[in-house]
Amino acid sequence: MAETVSQKDQRVIEALSENWQAEMHGYHTYKTLSEREDDTMRSKTLRHMAEAEAHHAALWAKRIRELGGRIPEYDGKPTGDADTLVNRLGGPAMALRRLEIEESRAIASYGRQLKELGDEPSVAILQQVIVEEQEHYRELSELIRHRYPKTQMTTEMAQEELNELLTRRNRSGRATAGWIGDAIYGVNDGLGAIFGIVSGVSGATLGNSHWVLLSGLAGMIASALSMGSGAYLAAKSEREIYAAEVAREREAIQMNRPEARELLSLYYQVKGIPRDDADHVVEHLAENPEQFLRALASERLNMTEEGLSQPFVSAWSGALSTAVGAFIPILPFFFMTGYPAVIASAIVSLIAHFAVGAAKSLITVRSWWSSGLEMTLVGAVEGIATYLIGLGLRGIGV
Repeated sequence: MAETVSQKDQRVIEALSENWQAEMHGYHTYKTLSEREDDTMRSKTLRHMAEAEAHHAALWAKRIRELGGRIPEYDGKPTGDADTLVNRLGGPAMALRRLEIEESRAIASYGRQLKELGDEPSVAILQQVIVEEQEHYRELSELIRHRYPKTQMTTEMAQEELNELLTRRNRSGRATAGWIGDAIYGVNDGLGAIFGIVSGVSGATLGNSHWVLLSGLAGMIASALSMGSGAYLAAKSEREIYAAEVAREREAIQMNRPEARELLSLYYQVKGIPRDDADHVVEHLAENPEQFLRALASERLNMTEEGLSQPFVSAWSGALSTAVGAFIPILPFFFMTGYPAVIASAIVSLIAHFAVGAAKSLITVRSWWSSGLEMTLVGAVEGIATYLIGLGLRGIGV
């Protein structure tokens, strides 16, 4: 009987040791992110969460000692997950999204342990930790959506926080995840288009490197120019439409100011703000005509001027990323000819498809390997289809 109890305790100790490692990993991650965060409110919230993770680890350590076990040594990095490649490239917003996912997984894991551990003191700790992890999940969701813990702030404090936030936003420009998304889209577009051209021409010419190179380079230049000009025109049109809509809103406010106030109040009420509070906010905004106009335009158009793309930035990023992706399928034809070049092009293109798909996980938070395999499959189907079309065109003498 004693041996059975000992085996049971050992199983519990192993589970609690894994919990301890996870909490310490979270502590180091939150602590590092809080130290690197410029925003005082976000830094304070992340530091509070780091302290909570350390407290959870202390609870598990105490129970491990009570069961006669030894406290494990932390086997992670001093910065936790803060310095992973994904978080470095994706920036703070991406790091918070991934932490939000990790918190949900931790809650689910602890929920399973409630039924599996069979140790009442440990279950009591689990119940406490689950409640606090759920609070962490909510806090992360608030931070991701640029909301902050509800605290009493004076007008001066609010203005100071606002000025700090606007200064940092103007200094940093577009979010990192934004330009990563644009670049991935451009590379994917160029890679897919030119891989299809290379495959089709290879089928039609039996891998004649001269014609493949000629058509591939022409397609690369055309795709890059098309993407760049399209991105420029789209961004410019978006800004022109926004300016026109704001002008219409300004005219509408001048013609019927009471109606404009009622409209903005209704927008706020739809979001769940009580009518009296919504009317009170609108009255304050109306004291500054430009501020009132921006608030109403933001609600009506569901966008702000700061969120609009820069035409020249969009043009350059779209053209360059498309050219990079388009150059990959034709690269082997500079050094090889015939079917060896076709095979080499297919291999490097499919590898590139996998890399682009995996890179998409930076902005979609999907599994990198499933996203990569999906892109590889799409590329393979595209290459086979265009190659067969090329063979068919050759067969009919086109």
